[in-house]
Amino acid sequence: MDRWSGVLKVQLDPNSRNYYRIAASLCFSSTSKSLLVPSANAIFFNGDRVEGTRNRVVEKLSDLQKITEVLVSKFGGSINAWVIEASIFNGPFAVYKDFIPSVNRYGEPKSYAAIGFPASTSTVSLLSNCLEQAKNVISSGQRNPCSTSMSASQPKTLILGFSKGGTVVNQLVTELGSLENKSPVNPSHVREQPGVMELSGVQEEIQIIPRTKESLLNSITEIHYVDVGLNSYGAYITDQNVIRRISKRLVDGAPGIRFLLQGTPRQWCDSRRTWIRDEKDKLYHLLESEARRSGGKLKVCERFYFADRPPDMQMHFEVIEEMDVR
Repeated sequence: MDRWSGVLKVQLDPNSRNYYRIAASLCFSSTSKSLLVPSANAIFFNGDRVEGTRNRVVEKLSDLQKITEVLVSKFGGSINAWVIEASIFNGPFAVYKDFIPSVNRYGEPKSYAAIGFPASTSTVSLLSNCLEQAKNVISSGQRNPCSTSMSASQPKTLILGFSKGGTVVNQLVTELGSLENKSPVNPSHVREQPGVMELSGVQEEIQIIPRTKESLLNSITEIHYVDVGLNSYGAYITDQNVIRRISKRLVDGAPGIRFLLQGTPRQWCDSRRTWIRDEKDKLYHLLESEARRSGGKLKVCERFYFADRPPDMQMHFEVIEEMDVR
């Protein structure tokens, strides 16, 4: 299996003035010149910009395309990797206004609310528009339009939020807790067929990426908080009702989900922002409590990296390469 990789500037919709930079690394067959159905879509929401450090690790892992390579190395060559950067920056501060309407000019959320499902709707739109752009780029280098191979497998969705990108994860978790449970298809219960057929139009894209907010949220099997933090409250979701509703969805038949809280001293040991660790601990205990009630369908894991090192910016980025996703 080969891969197509690139960094594209993508509008949320045709009327939008702002563009998101999205790095994509997609499963591709150089023989049939077609995009292949992945086993999963790993969607990584990036954080604030950090420039001028002259630190090779920070500079390397500030490269969106490099992050896609890390994701593929960790989750396997059968996934599609998408790294999304905010469309608005106030200086170095990422502002995910389309995803979280309550954010202030520094990208800090006043609250998380599921009204209108903005994060899941925006994610689906961006993936769809990015996929279409990628197909156009691929087609421009060959005689025939890029086709898409289809499989019977429904790809899973893996959500990762790094630093400020954790706010988008919190919003998606909030929306997941408010989604009506309509007996979604469990991706792990659908077996991939050895035969592959060619389809065109919208039907083919349904198999590569989720096409609705419901299919996106229902396909999420893993949620990774990667050294998230803010200069305000709201780095982690701490709403007990949200976590309880997610647990109830699982008990009622929704597919299982795993939360991984991954951090470094840069965020979890910051004496000037003690609320980050407090929020992390509260979320962990909420998840741990609901894990027992869900009969094992909800899982939570916490991992702390570089515990023997003093906090610095390098470890904040280095954890992207070091994180254990197993």
